[in-house]
Parts: sequence; structure tokens; C-alpha cells
Amino acid sequence: MGLGRGYAAQDCSLAHALETIGERWTLLVLRDCFYGVRQFKDFQAHLDIPRAVLADRLKTLTATGALERREHSTGVYYLLTEQGMELWPAIFSLAQWGERWLSPHGSRRVFSHADCDTDLETTGRCPTCGTLPGPGELLVREGPGADRTLRDDRVSAALRRGPHRLLTNPFPEPDYAGTAGA
Repeated sequence: MGLGRGYAAQDCSLAHALETIGERWTLLVLRDCFYGVRQFKDFQAHLDIPRAVLADRLKTLTATGALERREHSTGVYYLLTEQGMELWPAIFSLAQWGERWLSPHGSRRVFSHADCDTDLETTGRCPTCGTLPGPGELLVREGPGADRTLRDDRVSAALRRGPHRLLTNPFPEPDYAGTAGA
């Protein structure tokens, strides 16, 4: 018997969540949203994702309420909603797991609490103030395991320039509003 494509018969909240965010590329699209990426062209360039797949993932995330699609005179923007923002701890935890178990050269990205100027623990907690800062309170920078030879798109270049506040557009161009819930 073949493997099913969905989780409809599962009575499990994790299975239902995977229906939305478990497709290949979806978590990387969401990660890029936290990095401040907002436009289709930048998602596509940074992820090397096929146009049709990216369009499908953005459509699904918009339909389920994790992202909001906004049209503006400068283009179409995809912004995290409150629902999407709540995925940050899961994305951070998965990244930390990957750093610990799958990254032979150390952390590729380091996250720090902007208010305390302190690197987060692997749990996401700030060791200085003891809080679990939200993504809007975090800076991201390259870590010792970063490989600068892998990517040359404008998102990667912007993230290499130095500490970057999450949820902030990484480009020095006119920007459209922050998150949809803001």
C-alpha cells in the first residue's frame, strides 16, 4: 500500500500543523520572512526555489493566515501575521537543532537579544535578562560556521553586512510597513 499524501485521518494537532507548514520549502519561506524578506523576487533568489513552488507556498501561507499579502505601489509584499509570528520558537528550535547535530563547522547564524546585546542560549532565552525575546527584539549575524561562498543573492549579501534586526527589511530601499499585525 502506498504512502498517503495527507494527514486527514490523524487526530493530532501536530499532523494538522504539518498540513500547512510541513511542505518542503515552507519553513524556509517563513524563516526568510523573519529575516525581513517580503517580496517574491527576493524569496526566489535567496532560496533558489522554483517560481511555481514559491507561488504555491505563499498562497498556502496566505490562505491559512500565517502571512498577509499586501499590494503597494512598489510591489506586492508578504508580511507575517500574528499567527505567523507564533511560529518563531519552532523555527528557532529547528535551526538550533540543525546547528548542534548537522553543522560540522559551528553556527551559521547567531541570534542576540538587542536590548541586552547578549547572544541567546540554544533554548532562545537571553542569559542576561532571563527573558525569551520575540523575533522583533532579536539581531542576527553570521556565525563561525557561515560559508560566504555559498550564496551571492541580495538577501545573503544584506545578512552578511552585520547584525540585522529580525522582521526588518534588509534592503536600503523604501520599505512598506512591518508585520501585518503591527
